[in-house]
Amino acid sequence: MVRSIVIAAVLAVGTVAPAMAQDAAGGDPAAGEKDFVVCRACHQIGPTAKNAVGPVLNGVIGRKAGTYPGYEYSAANKNSGITWTPEELQPYLANPQAVVKGTKMVFPGFHGADADKKIKDVIAYLQQFGPDGQKKGS
Repeated sequence: MVRSIVIAAVLAVGTVAPAMAQDAAGGDPAAGEKDFVVCRACHQIGPTAKNAVGPVLNGVIGRKAGTYPGYEYSAANKNSGITWTPEELQPYLANPQAVVKGTKMVFPGFHGADADKKIKDVIAYLQQFGPDGQKKGS
């Protein structure tokens, strides 16, 4: 009986800890996956992702802007000097053209009352993927 209680407690902590980590990061990756649907028009992510209208977003967090292999970036993006961190992505996802003047990204940005939440959620979703397209920790 005691053994069952200990196992249940360990399992409960194992499921609560990742949720707490997600909250600490400021976004919900599951919600971000749903919000990412607007990004899918141009971008792919995951193990089978390919460059499309926009570059692959695998491992985008921590990557220097304009450097994904095989994608033809605008000079503005290549020369922006940006390394994509959550802090850099926040204003970019709100208004890409204001952050990188001359970008060829036509997405106008997330707008509306829930824009900040959507941006944080999309960033949390993106953070899950390593450069190989695998979800980290999988």
